[in-house]
Amino acid sequence: MSLKKKLGMGVASAALGLALIGGGTYAYFSDTAEASANFAAGTLDLVANPTTIIDVKNIKPGDWMDREFTLQNNGSLDISKVLLETDYEVIDAKGDNAEDFGKYIEVSFLVNKDKKTEVVYKTTLDKLKNDKDDVVERDLLGWVLGGEPSGLKAGTSDKFSVRYKFVDNGKDQNEFQGDQLKLTWKFNAKQTAGQSK
Repeated sequence: MSLKKKLGMGVASAALGLALIGGGTYAYFSDTAEASANFAAGTLDLVANPTTIIDVKNIKPGDWMDREFTLQNNGSLDISKVLLETDYEVIDAKGDNAEDFGKYIEVSFLVNKDKKTEVVYKTTLDKLKNDKDDVVERDLLGWVLGGEPSGLKAGTSDKFSVRYKFVDNGKDQNEFQGDQLKLTWKFNAKQTAGQSK
């Protein structure tokens, strides 16, 4: 190895040694802090009780049926509204129906007893299919009568009464003999608006 290379290697080794010594003797203060976060989502849990509001046989035009049921908020979040969605299936026993059986099953009333509000007043199932009424909204009359505020708070329930009626139109309704109408009411709960936490 040439003298130049030996001198260059020596200088480089000396510089590296000084750097290591200087780095080892440099002192400073230090400290650390740690923060964590946890996000737990709440739940919406709406329960209808009973799940079968009505199961009746041998009805005839002019008959009416009164029933009661409860909607319970078993979740951890308040519910701002509960939309009623109506659907039904008609089972035509003889295959002779010229009309929709749902036109002759009337909801005479659907009352929220806690809100003191009449949610539905005299409409037939075929018309109710197109509506999405809020069953936990207190109207003006409910406010005057001292009904609970709109919505359904976590851990509370609302009681309802409903009357169904097989409308007698005063004409021949023989086409509906032996028929069945299977009604499904879906109660679709919506959360309250977001807020600062």
